[in-house]
Amino acid sequence: MHVGNQRREMIKKSLAFLAIPEVLTGKFLTMPDYHPNAANKLPAKLKLSCNLFSFNEPLTLGTMTLEDVIEYCATLGFEAVDPTGYYFTGYPEVPDDEYLYAIKKKAFLLGLDISGTGVRNDFTLENQEETEKNIELVKQWVEVAAKLGAPVIRVFAGKPLAEGRNRKKVTAQLVDCLKTCVEFGKASGVMITLQNHNEFLKTAEEVLDVKSQIDSDWLGLNVDIGSLRTGDPYTEIAKLAPHAYTWQIKEEVYRNDKAEKTDVKKIVRILNESGYRGYIPLETLGAGDPKEKLPRFLDEVKQALN
Repeated sequence: MHVGNQRREMIKKSLAFLAIPEVLTGKFLTMPDYHPNAANKLPAKLKLSCNLFSFNEPLTLGTMTLEDVIEYCATLGFEAVDPTGYYFTGYPEVPDDEYLYAIKKKAFLLGLDISGTGVRNDFTLENQEETEKNIELVKQWVEVAAKLGAPVIRVFAGKPLAEGRNRKKVTAQLVDCLKTCVEFGKASGVMITLQNHNEFLKTAEEVLDVKSQIDSDWLGLNVDIGSLRTGDPYTEIAKLAPHAYTWQIKEEVYRNDKAEKTDVKKIVRILNESGYRGYIPLETLGAGDPKEKLPRFLDEVKQALN
């Protein structure tokens, strides 16, 4: 047989093999779905990122620049950074491409990924025009995320409702806003992550109710462990964990609205049990020098991961 014919026969046999139906199910063999938290998920894999809100005071006071903070995170051994939109020059206006690409290049040359970014939006407003402006804000920063190579952008639901407003109606408005952003994010290759923030959405049940109304895997959750303040925080965190696309791991959690030190080992156990694969951004808050607080918290998390 001619060599070319032999090659064609081998290819045909290989393709035929791939299409052999499974004996028991009669279904064709397919690659398993490794979407986060799918039934056939891979084992958990956790990587460390720094949420740059940890440096809120020096960044807002101007004693450190965004570039300074990124360099510092590299010296600590983080694998990524999560720079909130607030810290880019001119926010909420979108920076020019030259600046964005300079930040992207700097992170890359320091060996850091950009694991995500975020904005401060409100989708619970009464004024329709203002609501549209908030949708536009998210869209603009979705494009920023895409240019930075950030796979996710964090968004909020909105602030607590004023007395007399109808929660069901506002929830429907929130869902509509998120749907619009999710479709825009999908077209740009950026996932929208809804953050619980102890405002309009206070409990895991409320967050999951909103998420259940949006049928898209371009929407996930940013699980903020310090903003679940009713009942047992670890029970609430565990409810959200299977839907997480990113996190905010903080030094404190709240039990019945009272702060207590985070049990990092419990958090790591929840992460592993959920099968989460991705970055866990750390965030230190409150008074004190982040250059002292962050290394301590990072070491604590590293020990819990080992």
